[in-house]
Amino acid sequence: MPHVLLIEDDASVRDGMELVLRRHGYGVDAAATGEEALALLAGARGARVELAVLDLMLPGMDGFEVCRRIRARTAVLPVIMLTARGDDQDIVTGLEAGADDYVVKPVTAPVLEARIRAALRRAEPSLRRAGDADLAGLVIDRAGLTVTRHGTPVPLPPTELRLLLELSASPGRVFTREQLLASVWDHTFLGDSRLVDAAVGRLRAKIEEVPGRPRYVQTVRGFGYRFGPL
Repeated sequence: MPHVLLIEDDASVRDGMELVLRRHGYGVDAAATGEEALALLAGARGARVELAVLDLMLPGMDGFEVCRRIRARTAVLPVIMLTARGDDQDIVTGLEAGADDYVVKPVTAPVLEARIRAALRRAEPSLRRAGDADLAGLVIDRAGLTVTRHGTPVPLPPTELRLLLELSASPGRVFTREQLLASVWDHTFLGDSRLVDAAVGRLRAKIEEVPGRPRYVQTVRGFGYRFGPL
C-alpha cells in the first residue's frame, strides 16, 4: 500500500484529503507544519513515505523551503505541491524548488488521486531499454538507471530521470512539451508546459557543463526540446 506524507496546515482540508486518500487505499502520515514534516521524514516513520503532498502556504517554514530541504535530503521522493491561488510565480518557484507536479486548491478527489498515481508510476524503475549512452563525460546507464558526469554520480529525482531517459532514447528527435507531458508526467489532461520547462531547467543544472549553453538538452524554439549532442 503506497504511503503518502500530507503536509497541510488547514485542519479541515487536511482531514478531508486524508480521508480521501485512505479510502483510495493509501497509508497517510499528516503534518501541520514544514518542521513537523521534516522531523517525521528524518525519523523511523520517514522510511515508509513514498510521496509527499505539500501545501505551499504553511506557517513558519513555507512550502518552498520545505521542498528544498526534502530535495537536499533525497532526490527520489516525489513531491506534489498544493497552491491555493494558482499564481504563476508561486507555481514556477515551487517547481524550481524541486516539486514534481502541482495542483491548485480546491482540488477534487479524482484529480488528486490521478496525480498521485502518475507520480508514483514515474518513481518506479523504467523498463525501457534503448542502449546506454556515453557522451563526452555524461554516462546514462539505462539498465541500472544511473547517471554520472565525469565519473561522479548525478542523483536525479524520478521526474528528471524519466525526462532524460525519454529524450536520450531518441537523440536528435524533437519532442513537443505536450508529448513530454504525456510520456513523462502521464498528463493526458490538465497538462501544463511549466512542468516541462522547470524540469528541463533543473536537469540542465545537473548534467550540463554550462546550463545557459546546453549541449545535451537543447531547446528548439517554437517546438520543444531534443537531446544532443548532434
